Amino acid sequence: MQRLQLLKDTFFGLDVAQQQLIIGCAVAAAAAGGILTYAMQRSSKMRSIPLGEGWWGAGEKPLLEDQKIYPFTVETSDEEIEDLHERIDKTRFTDPLEDSGFQYGFNSTYLKKVISYWRNTFDWKKQVAMLNKYPHFKTKIEGLDVHFIHVRPLQSGDQRALPLMLVHGWPGSFYEFYKILPLLTQNHNGFAFEVVIPSIPGYGFSEAPHKKGFNSLAAARIFLTLMERLGFSQFYLQGGDWGSLITTNMAQMRPDCVKGLHLNMCMSNRGFKVLLSIIIGPYLPFLVGFSQEDVRRLFPFFQKNVWQMLEESGYLHIQATKPDTAGRGLNDSPVGLAAYILEKFSSWTHMKNRDLEDGGLERKFSLDDLLTNVMIYWTTGSIISSMRFYKENFSSNPNNRIDAKTGIFVPTGLAAFPQEILHCPKSWAQIRYQNIVSYTFMPRGGHFPALEEPRLLANDVIQFAKAIENL
Repeated sequence: MQRLQLLKDTFFGLDVAQQQLIIGCAVAAAAAGGILTYAMQRSSKMRSIPLGEGWWGAGEKPLLEDQKIYPFTVETSDEEIEDLHERIDKTRFTDPLEDSGFQYGFNSTYLKKVISYWRNTFDWKKQVAMLNKYPHFKTKIEGLDVHFIHVRPLQSGDQRALPLMLVHGWPGSFYEFYKILPLLTQNHNGFAFEVVIPSIPGYGFSEAPHKKGFNSLAAARIFLTLMERLGFSQFYLQGGDWGSLITTNMAQMRPDCVKGLHLNMCMSNRGFKVLLSIIIGPYLPFLVGFSQEDVRRLFPFFQKNVWQMLEESGYLHIQATKPDTAGRGLNDSPVGLAAYILEKFSSWTHMKNRDLEDGGLERKFSLDDLLTNVMIYWTTGSIISSMRFYKENFSSNPNNRIDAKTGIFVPTGLAAFPQEILHCPKSWAQIRYQNIVSYTFMPRGGHFPALEEPRLLANDVIQFAKAIENL
């Protein structure tokens, strides 16, 4: 309230010409927003994206494809662990600059500690047994062996089972959701979730595409086929990072099947409404649909949304242009792979972690959890194929794709975590997501909430489903 009063005092302290300019911009913004919303609703209402088709297996598409679902078990061997240790032992380290923290990337002083733990204490066989505590499966879809976990509710009886698919992003994996699984599958006063967690093709234990062009639309179609094959005609979806785009595409392709779409990362459309709200928002946020929390998270805009992104998006540019080159050294060096992946778990959890010598990694995560995620990339050799997903999705202007021009009309819930890389106000999200039934300012957490703040994320998903089910 004090900040709002200060903004009002600032406004009324301006001369008449300045006040008129701001009011004119606000009116223009409101008009433009109304026109944009009307145009989008008129052009895209009841529209859906065509499913399309694809074949990503090696060679020519056969006449028939095996559609059976097979159990899968994560395995390891002494030879695999010995090879890892030999490669770790041959690592060459470079001393960090004094007082550099994580500002130059993963600090090698702390990296030595992590690698020592990995080499001498981390028990991969124990973690493999832990991974296998949930049932794993594989099935062939569009030429690819698609890996997924399928976990039924912990209790039976009168409770309803609501199907829910959780989709990860980069540099995460299906393992991100292990801490949230027991929270979702328990009884919630009459219902529980039946959870399906696939690995994006090219990630972890899902086979990598053998042909060019595998983007989020292809992944969405494959995951829709997976849910159909499991017998689900209606289901919920949840995703962050790439998972948010894939699940959004699923909702656009089959809105009749998606009961609800829950996201912990949302990207807004660029446009006149967004531009003018950036100009007016710091001064008169209520005129452009901003809350005080939106103002706090968004501004100063260029510092938080331009300069910060320039500092943090170098990986994106190289992975979207030369993924095979970017991943080649990481595919052969476990220490390089760990540094590359874990640096994201540092800065994307909180940007202030870049000022710390240890990157703040163990403030939110255990080394066992972090290294288990790294080992999924290492043992499957999937870092290059995971990077290719950037190339395929940015091979053309994403704003010109059919999904960028199509609204989303399924019930949508958004969990806005304060340390997410970019903040998307509800007023921006509504440009594309036409049926937002819940928008929650989360009290803490960053880009990996399922691993960092599993209870917060689980509770928001549960409350979202209750609103849809009218429980």
